[in-house]
Order: sequence, then C-alpha cells, then structure tokens
Amino acid sequence: MNQTDDRRHRSYQVGGHISRERIAREAPEDHVALEALERSDIVVVADIYDHVEWVLEALDLPHTTVATSQVSSLRLRPQQLLVIDCPGNIPDEGVRVVRRFVDGGGSLFTTDWALRHVIEAAFPGLVAYNERPTSDAVVRVEITDHDNPFLKGVMDEGDDPIWWLEGSSYPIRVLDHDRVQVLIRSRELGDQWGEDPIAVTFTHGKGEVFHMISHYYLQRTETRTRRHQQTAASYAADKGVELAPEDAAAAADLNLSEVESASSSARMIANLIAEKKKRHFEEIARQRRS
Repeated sequence: MNQTDDRRHRSYQVGGHISRERIAREAPEDHVALEALERSDIVVVADIYDHVEWVLEALDLPHTTVATSQVSSLRLRPQQLLVIDCPGNIPDEGVRVVRRFVDGGGSLFTTDWALRHVIEAAFPGLVAYNERPTSDAVVRVEITDHDNPFLKGVMDEGDDPIWWLEGSSYPIRVLDHDRVQVLIRSRELGDQWGEDPIAVTFTHGKGEVFHMISHYYLQRTETRTRRHQQTAASYAADKGVELAPEDAAAAADLNLSEVESASSSARMIANLIAEKKKRHFEEIARQRRS
C-alpha cells in the first residue's frame, strides 16, 4: 500500500468509527438497526473504479459482494440495499433485474458513470449525464435539507467538507424536478460544469434510488482553510468522540479535512442503510399487528 492509499485507508478507519460512535449516541434507533444487519441485507456489485464496500468495511457493516456478471442472475428481496460501483457496466438483463428490484420495493445506490449505464437505462426521463465531464478536482458541498433523515449528522453547523471529483465524472442533470430530490449540492461544481447536484434521490414503484457524482470512496481532499489544517483528533473532539487507542494512532498525522470528508461520506451511507433496516422492522411489526 502506497502512502496515499495508506492515508486514505486510515482516514476512513477513523471517520467510520467516529460516525458509528455518533450514531450510537445521537440516533440510538439507527444504532440498533445497524447492529441488526446481516450480510445479505447489503449487496455490493463491485467494479473497477469505485469501492463503496471499503466505506462499509470502515463502518464495520456486513455486506455481500458480487461481480457485475452476476447481476442478471441475482435473486433480490425488497428488504435489501443494492450498491453498484462505478462504472456500473452490467448487462441488459442486469438492468432489467435492477428495475424490477426497485419497482418491488428495493433500494439502489449508484455512483458516477452508473448514471449512464444503470440509471438512465433503467429509469429514463428522471436524471441524465449532461455530457460535460469534470476534471480531477475537489469541491465544497452543501446540504439542501438538514431535516432529511438521510442527511442527519452528515454536516453540522461549522463543518466544511471538501469532496473529490474523479477526472471525467458525470455531472447530474435533473430532468424531472417533481420526482427527483437533490440532497447535496456544490456551487463550485455548478459554476464549472453546469450542474450542481452532488447527490440525488427519487422513488420508483415501491422502491427508491440514490445516485452520487464521482466516487463514493473519496480519493483525496484539500486543506483550504486553517480549520482544515487542524488535526484529525481535533475533529473527533469537536464531535464529542474519544478516539480508541488504535484510531488515535491511525489519526496521528491526519488532518481535519481528510477525516471530515471520510466521516461525512461514511455517515450518509450509514443513514441510508439504517433507514432501510428500520422500515423493514416497521413492516414486520405491521404484519404482526394485522
């Protein structure tokens, strides 16, 4: 592992553990849901450019990994979350499997080039690639609705996470503003490449879809302010989290910006998973009452 990969790995180790500690303290129902996860609850279609599964590992969340060639034969359940890494090159029958899964109540999470290969193909007329690929850059991001359960704890007042755009990332053009909700925006992204959505969601049939520009496993950040240059330990302290000895050692030479960006992305995927599991609990309770 080279130095860059090592720093990134340690940033997610520390950021993931900070996220889990905060969830246990601030959202106990989410903590219970995450603790109840089984490997089959999350299915990751691993691909060559993104590695959402590495974020799940940093959060200590069980999951199952499959290859793109296996999507066509997957037998998915509505209670599951299906994650498709960039670029999302799945066969046509796989696209149909994904659409049926979402229509039946499943949840789908995709990144970057999967916008064209999966989302446009399976759910036309909602969002699309604007044909203006980004350069390799990092941008400031902002949450559009702090009350949205998927975004709780992702960005607190005073936070300023910087997220990475992979070179040739696909900006997201919203085609149906009535059905598509923008969760996270970036003015810098919009100014430079014409569209400002970082993360969007929409429902389809009984299920839901989440899509984000660029890679979810962030490759790098920048230190633009004095705050960003503070230590990773100072970020943990600000969030009221005491680092375990192994995390303190991992964070020793990391800066606040690295861990803040890792923590914010880790918290968002944890929120999505917790909400999905809680809805499953509620459905079981409803069936028992009826």
